Amino acid sequence: MANTIYQIYDKIFKKILPLSSTAVVNLINGLFDTDYPTDSTITYHWTEFEDDELKRVLADTILVINGIHSYHLEAQMTVDHDIIFRVFEYGYGHAQRNRLQFMNDNDSGIIPDCELPFPEPKIIYFCSSGNTPDEYTMKLNFGSQGSFLYKVSTFKFLETSLEELNRRKMIILIPFQLLKLRGLLAKERNETNLLALKSLIENDIIGSINENLSLGNITQDDARKLKRLTHKLYNHIYSHYQELEELSEMTDESLMLDIDIIEKEHEKELAQKASEYEAALSQKDAALAAMSAEIAALKAQIAALQGAQNT
Repeated sequence: MANTIYQIYDKIFKKILPLSSTAVVNLINGLFDTDYPTDSTITYHWTEFEDDELKRVLADTILVINGIHSYHLEAQMTVDHDIIFRVFEYGYGHAQRNRLQFMNDNDSGIIPDCELPFPEPKIIYFCSSGNTPDEYTMKLNFGSQGSFLYKVSTFKFLETSLEELNRRKMIILIPFQLLKLRGLLAKERNETNLLALKSLIENDIIGSINENLSLGNITQDDARKLKRLTHKLYNHIYSHYQELEELSEMTDESLMLDIDIIEKEHEKELAQKASEYEAALSQKDAALAAMSAEIAALKAQIAALQGAQNT
């Protein structure tokens, strides 16, 4: 059961990352304070890790922007202070696969050198915990060569305001906004909390998606997919509560995707055309039947005339 629960968040996060380059570059710029053009090229390097119960790791992804700059994103649902070792391991693996080799001149002649380009890491925490650090630090001790501090900063999603998410154009994380009320509604599902959830969906999530779409921060297809992923995540977190049955119906309608509406309208249009075609065929059939009857009557008249002439 625990495996299934954490795999759901894993899948949602993995579905978010391959959205349009516009949306993903905006996420990178927001997380790392960079300024890449939204038409930059993105290359994905997926890695996998599972602990014994799959209860910590959601997804681990290295994105390369314009074939040069690499960024390592790892999403977490629980605090894991050993994660820095795993991030370093993944980073080293990526650096080794993409190592730079060149020849260097020194006093003893030309010798080969190499460089290991580590990706810039970031851990995204979707949980709420008072012991989540702003940064993890690991000391790499190279003996007589000295030591180096390897640092990995964190992004605490639930501690980030909606205004800040929108300001930094990190809209593709918006489905996880549903987690902000998960603990509260697990404790008590009174009218105040239900109204808060309704407002969260209508204003914070759908409103933000529509606003960012109008601003060009995401594409129309991104907006549809984000609404679909929000709907899936809502069903997983809240739909089993009996008190939320009415709200669930509202959510189904409010998160109905544009593509779903278009498909329904297209189905109606096809049905209308089919009905009109059948009506036209019926009219033609009736006309053919009338013509056949008229022809039969003319033939009868001709036959009668011919019979009269013969007599």
